Order: sequence, then C-alpha cells, then structure tokens
Amino acid sequence: MKICTGNANPKLAQGICDALGVTLTDVLVSRFSEGEIRVEIKENVRGKDIFIVQPTCPPANDNLMELLIMIDAARRASAKRITAVIPFYGYARQDRKDQPRVPITAKLIANLITTAGANRILTMDLHANQIQGFFDIPVDHLYAINAICDYFIEKDIRDKVVVAPDVGGTKMARAYAKRMGASLAIVDKRRESPEKTEVMHILGEVQGKNAIIIDDIIATGSSIIEAVEALKKHGVKDVYAAVTHGVLSGKAIERIENCKSLKELIITDSIPLTKEKQIGNINVVSVASLLAEAIQRIHNEQSISCLFDGITR
Repeated sequence: MKICTGNANPKLAQGICDALGVTLTDVLVSRFSEGEIRVEIKENVRGKDIFIVQPTCPPANDNLMELLIMIDAARRASAKRITAVIPFYGYARQDRKDQPRVPITAKLIANLITTAGANRILTMDLHANQIQGFFDIPVDHLYAINAICDYFIEKDIRDKVVVAPDVGGTKMARAYAKRMGASLAIVDKRRESPEKTEVMHILGEVQGKNAIIIDDIIATGSSIIEAVEALKKHGVKDVYAAVTHGVLSGKAIERIENCKSLKELIITDSIPLTKEKQIGNINVVSVASLLAEAIQRIHNEQSISCLFDGITR
C-alpha cells in the first residue's frame, strides 16, 4: 500500500497515514516557473496499491489538475491499482441539466478522473447521490455521520432536535436524529437565486429545544444563517450547525462571526480550515480514521458497508 497526496490537504493525508501506521509516500508536487504543475513520484510504486488523497476543494482548478496529473504519473509508473481518495468532490453542484445550455460538470469531472487512469474512487458525503452513477469505475461513498454524531453525543446536549435545512436533506437528517435519539424538524424554504434563499416555515416542534442543523456543504453560509435566525424566532434555545464540507467562501466567516444566534459550527477536515478562517465558534472533527479504515478494507479486498450501517438516505 502507498498513500500519497498533493497540496490540497496534506494534514488529512498525514492523519490517514498515522491511523494506518504507514509512511506518506514521497511525491514532489510543485510548479514550473510559468505556473504549470510539476509532479514526480520519488518512490517505486510499480505493482503497488496506491491511494491518492486529494480533495478538489478551492482552489478547485489547481487541486483537480494536481489529482489528474498524480493519477497519470502513478499509471505510467505501473501502479497495480490507483484509488482516488476525494473527501470533497468539487464541481458537484451542477449535477443535472436544469436550465437550457448549462453543463453537467459533475459528470465531466468524473470523465476526466476516469480517463486519467483511476481504477476506483473513495469519496464522502457527495452533494447528490446520483454522482456515483457518473463513474464507470467502482465508487465507495462514505458518510461523516458517525464522526459528527459522536461529537454531539459526547457533548450530551439535552432536548435535541435535528433540523434538515431543506426538504432534500430530510433523509440524512432523519438518520442523524435516529443515531442521536433526537426529534426531527425541516426548514421549508424558497430559493430566490443560487446564492439567496428565503425561509418560509419550520415543519416540526422546535420551541424550547436545542437545534442541530445538518447539511453536506457550507459555502457562503447564507442558507445556514437564515435557518438559524428562523429557528431562533420559533423559540429554539441554542442552535448548532453540523456540516461535512466547510468550503466557507465569500463572506461566510463574516456571517458566522456576526450571527450571535449560532452557538457552534462543526465541520470535518475533508477541507482544510485555513488560519484566517479559524474563529471561536468553528470546531473541526477529523475523518482521518474513517478514511483510513476504508482504505485498509479496500486494500484487503474487504467490504466497507460496515462503516455506514444503519444509514438510509
């Protein structure tokens, strides 16, 4: 087994290696003088089972190209099997043709990764489940539910209600509620534009309870903040938000800092939290051990279904 990484999230890759008890493979990923990406695998990988840990998070174009070039380098170095470990799958929000003359970018990225030479994909909390079908190679899809639920169970919050930020997130929110022994509520909202939503109604009993909003991605933060304010107006005591992928783009950090109603935002380390985004009410839960267990099972040709038993979407 060989584990290597680009510049997207080396800390997560090192955490995976620590959990597996292996050394991170020496790979040079740098830039030529004109800005083109240079990759050189410094170790022999011929006949090896190689796992390339590289989320395609911002800067998405750079990280995606690094991933593609590393896959190509491993293929040309005669690796036995190449698994692209993509904790965050970028370009996932355009997953269908819902308007005239728009691309299906999630499918395009799947084609690029497959053409580069990947034999298998390991990813986590895809924005839409159908993206698995965009690949013509095996896809192992993990969920961060266990890591996030364990965090809240340890906090021992009383009178919990798990809140889906929209109707589409109901199934996953139900799985979280079942795992944490909490009730379920849904935010019924109307989207005015891709960047702006308007909260309409709260479906479910939330008054006097502590709410935990569950979502897969937080970008600008507008949807989460609107849901937080709506819950507060409906008599919720404390509001937490648990999101797998913390993109935190645009004015997200400013919005979170200024939202006094949000007690805590929990994200995973699928995307690195840069120093300028580290504020008091954002806490990070690691998914390194989850990914390490999946990698070990894939390497040993074992089932990974036990890693998400009981999760229904």
